[in-house]
Amino acid sequence: MAKKGRVFSGIRPTGRAHLGNYLGAIQNYVALQNDYECVYCIVDLHALTTVEDTENLRQNTYEIALDLLAAGIRPEETILFVQSQVPQVTELHTILSMVTPLGKLTDLPTFKEKVRQNPDNVNYGLVGYPVLMTADIVLYKSDIVPVGVDQAPHIEFAREIVRSFNYRYNTKALIEPQMKNTVIPKVLGIDGKEKMGKSLNNHIELASTPEETQQRVMQMVTDPARLRRNDPGNPDVCNVFSMHKIFSSAEEVEMVNRDCRTAALGCVDCKKLFAKNLNKNLEPFRAKRAEFASKPEQVWGILHDGARRARELAEATMKEVREAVQLPE
Repeated sequence: MAKKGRVFSGIRPTGRAHLGNYLGAIQNYVALQNDYECVYCIVDLHALTTVEDTENLRQNTYEIALDLLAAGIRPEETILFVQSQVPQVTELHTILSMVTPLGKLTDLPTFKEKVRQNPDNVNYGLVGYPVLMTADIVLYKSDIVPVGVDQAPHIEFAREIVRSFNYRYNTKALIEPQMKNTVIPKVLGIDGKEKMGKSLNNHIELASTPEETQQRVMQMVTDPARLRRNDPGNPDVCNVFSMHKIFSSAEEVEMVNRDCRTAALGCVDCKKLFAKNLNKNLEPFRAKRAEFASKPEQVWGILHDGARRARELAEATMKEVREAVQLPE
């Protein structure tokens, strides 16, 4: 079957993937393989914008590769690689920075959020993050970029950069990417307030043991207005219930919805049920991950082969870019 186009997406190597990564991105990566040519990148250069200690960067890159492969990324058809192993991306980043207004970069809501989270590490790379992200996308002539709602401004900004470049250099070398919203745009952490993430330590790792998973689930915030066991709850404002709707059966979801409202089901039992169902859902993933982890040379081989294939696409684009800018051959 002919593919509909090419998809690109990148994921940061911050260690083992968590539930938010899976629901917000990885499950989408896997599904898109059926209809699109897919190029997926572990963006280790992006990670440097917020990571000061790189001691674990290589290991974290390996860990996220394990997660992607265990989740169902098929390297025989999908290009899976590490960002830094395709040097053309930094060349394109530099060229695109020349057509990018600084004021627009500092106005992006994601930049302001990063500054709020890391006020002591506001570096040039953090400001230029969207330009490097644009280079990642357009280097491979990507048609589609699957993103959550928080990244939507970056994709629109990428389109502006492409238009500016093509207009300034009178070329059609770069393609304006289209945004494809993820099925679950935002996954809340165990605090029930902020987006799930490691920086806030409010995440649940996919590769945790069943015991570790249950421990984290038991820390999840439920209906804040339900102070005692006999108080009726409101599942509509409960993050645990939102997860039940993803990982539990229809009958169990109906039961939780009904019994929580009448206080027939307490929050502790509600969380125990979710932990059980989550662990059951993750069993195949964890078994496949362990299989890949037993063959590290194979995993690195997949990444190196992916980088080779990615460099071929990247160099073809860069020849057009260099020609448009009139850089010497």
